[in-house]
Amino acid sequence: MASTTPFSVQHPTWTTSKTLKFHEPYKNLHFLSNPSSHSLSNPSLSSSSFPLNPKLSILNPPLLFHPLHDSSHDRLLEDFEIPTINNHQKLETLIKFDQIVHGESSKRVFIRDSPWISALYWKGTRKIANKKVKLELKDIEKRKYNLLRRRQIREETEAWERMAEEYTGLVKEMCERKLAPNLPYVKSLFLGWFEPLKEAIEREQKLEKSKKQKSAFSPNIELLPADKMAVIVMHKMMGLVMVGHEDGCVRVVQAAVQIGIAIEQEVRIHNFLEKTKNHQRKKTMHDVQESMDKEKEMLRKRVNSLIRRKRLMEVQNLVIQDETKPWSRDKQAKLGSRLIELLTETAYVQPPVDQSEGIPPDVRPAFRHIFKSLTKNPGQKTVKKYGVIECDPLILTGLDGTAKHMLIPYFPMLVPPKKWRGYDKGGHLFLPSYIMRTHGSRQQQDAVRSVPGKQMQKVFEALDTLGNTKWRVNGKVLDVVERIWASGGNNAGLVNRGDIPIPEKPFSDDLTEIQRWKWSVRKAKKINQERHSQRCDTELKLSVARKLKDEEGFYYPHNLDFRGRAYPMHPHLTHLSSDLCRGVLEFAEGRPLGKSGLCWLKIHLANLYSGGVEKLSHDGRLAFVENHLSEIFDSAENPVNGKRWWLTAEDPFQCLAACINLSEALKSASPHTVISHLPIHQDGSCNGLQHYAALGRHSKEAAAVNLVAAEKPSDVYSEIAARVHEIIRRDSNKDPATNPHALLAKVLIDEVDRKLVKQTVMTSVYGVTYVGAREQIKRRLEEKGHITDDRLLFSAACYAAKVTLTALGELFQAARDIMGWLGDCAKVIASEDQPVRWTTPLGLPVVQPYYKTQRHLVSIKSLLHFFVY
Repeated sequence: MASTTPFSVQHPTWTTSKTLKFHEPYKNLHFLSNPSSHSLSNPSLSSSSFPLNPKLSILNPPLLFHPLHDSSHDRLLEDFEIPTINNHQKLETLIKFDQIVHGESSKRVFIRDSPWISALYWKGTRKIANKKVKLELKDIEKRKYNLLRRRQIREETEAWERMAEEYTGLVKEMCERKLAPNLPYVKSLFLGWFEPLKEAIEREQKLEKSKKQKSAFSPNIELLPADKMAVIVMHKMMGLVMVGHEDGCVRVVQAAVQIGIAIEQEVRIHNFLEKTKNHQRKKTMHDVQESMDKEKEMLRKRVNSLIRRKRLMEVQNLVIQDETKPWSRDKQAKLGSRLIELLTETAYVQPPVDQSEGIPPDVRPAFRHIFKSLTKNPGQKTVKKYGVIECDPLILTGLDGTAKHMLIPYFPMLVPPKKWRGYDKGGHLFLPSYIMRTHGSRQQQDAVRSVPGKQMQKVFEALDTLGNTKWRVNGKVLDVVERIWASGGNNAGLVNRGDIPIPEKPFSDDLTEIQRWKWSVRKAKKINQERHSQRCDTELKLSVARKLKDEEGFYYPHNLDFRGRAYPMHPHLTHLSSDLCRGVLEFAEGRPLGKSGLCWLKIHLANLYSGGVEKLSHDGRLAFVENHLSEIFDSAENPVNGKRWWLTAEDPFQCLAACINLSEALKSASPHTVISHLPIHQDGSCNGLQHYAALGRHSKEAAAVNLVAAEKPSDVYSEIAARVHEIIRRDSNKDPATNPHALLAKVLIDEVDRKLVKQTVMTSVYGVTYVGAREQIKRRLEEKGHITDDRLLFSAACYAAKVTLTALGELFQAARDIMGWLGDCAKVIASEDQPVRWTTPLGLPVVQPYYKTQRHLVSIKSLLHFFVY
């Protein structure tokens, strides 16, 4: 049918008697019509997408086919052919063809394109359609992003202002109605403190303006409105009380610095908003620039005049520092200290009113400043006196149930964070964000600031990758958490929501019994304080999850600690936190499991169940999951009222999330195509010991921490526990008369397990002391609850700590030697009054921030003599 010449067309033949085939698709048909003019040989006017046969151009009259505007005509001729004809018959044939085309019936003629032409045509059509769809989707995504970005900006810039407006409105409503509104506990406290504290701050601001000898905090206390400053002080102070672990006390310096940092952050945002408002008032850039130039010119003249008169102190006070420059830790602490002092002077609490006549109301300060003996860090032997802010016990009552009303700083972002470009360039859109948590270490700040951006590029990219990971709340797991929490907790690792009763004082005069009672009261109060702190922490985590559960996704900006470890800037609900947080969070963007993914999901579930299962081979872990499929399905379908197999796992909420995901996959018709959002956390086997084993090229130690390939993973903690158990068993067989440890060994012989020694082994490479190891083991023994006598518990912890450190030294002697060598190097560096510093392979400079504090007595007389002469 078709000519072999690449430039020819298919020559049609027509049969009017042939039955038309309307049932066949016409997607590749090319419709033609016969106009009265134009040339068939003109390729630019042809409807075909390829060249026509040039031989047809010699025919007269010329013929041209135009595409039809209507393809719904009833009469179509299909599969017609022109037989082979000679040159004399060409004209006659074309005349007949013209009669058919131009006849009364006006039959339409089409030519079937070649398949490759049709494919190209539809490919182009699909490209155009896909391009339009992509542009529409891109436009939708852009609009959605802009809406989320506006919400994020409001969250970062208007949080404190909204809170201040809320309390102002509540105070006004209370005054108008002369009735206290029904508020949650913590909000009712804030409402009572807000107005007196605001007025005290206003008086302080006015006083500082009028004073000639201004205070050190004077320039900073005037930078914010009093109502906003009052809200920040109240929320920050209560937040520190909620997460504190020191008997409802907060160290003054810690509280002052935290409040000063919060004020500084809000000052920056407040200044930005004020500039925006000025711009919205249609102040032209010319006017603004003109006024700024006048101010600069006046300032320059004033400074030059003072310099000529050698009044340098006034020059220093006059020159305004750049507003973008961070406040010093000294400024933050001084401003925070004064605001705390105002809070202690204005905040009061009152117990429920006693209706008895003649009894005055018991109104007492909510906070008071005292000195308390504390250790700097848990487990340290040295005890020092610190100034602390102690809150009234009445404040703690009911506080853990209303934590959701607290304003949470550095909330997860609704849009991806800014890319990191420098020390303070990146992270949140408006909240001050710094790439490293230096805790006031000036040397570390200077080291990071002085590094060229090109050297830190890989660090920036790593943080950006973490920050751009989109997360969401696992609603199914959160519902289970809420049900357990509402029923009182004390399950799946959640703290008991109730307190243990305080023992009553015995009527006996026996001093031993009285002493035992005092110890039990102290222990009960300590447990209740710890429970209170844990309840507040859980409430804060759940409050964040509740606010985010309906969001499509959110992001965590990350920064580094001074060692270079990356952490989310948000402090509560994060993927690096507890099992509760890890179980509640999942990736917002899922992926199909695939064959390997389904296998690894089973292995992950076995690892979460733990209890020794995680130390089996991969085949052993897969077999464990296959043998417990019925329990897994039951856990996914009925987690609260079923068999609750998931509660027996070491990480119960993560295990529950894995059970739900695996159940969905296995019950699906195509398990490998099921979308999984489950994050799988992986960790090294005691990373510190891994580094030392690698540094020392010690094959035995490397095998113990899984740096050497093996069929089953090694467990260094179990090896240490076995060695500890062997030493204790040997001591228990000795004579108590000659060996004082024999009795303690008999008490501990059934208490030694992997969990008892794990924390001590893990922290040994970070320089844990004997005192720290004793406290760690003591806490593990308290959790077991088998040793109830406090004196015996303390002695047993001392003995177990010594044995654990001994066993660790025996099994990892090479690591201990390297630690000793590094310690000697640090001593040499410190002897030159220099900190230990190094640069990581990624280009991050690290400066050890550890300094030895010393007291120096200064003679006042010598100072006076110095100033006189």
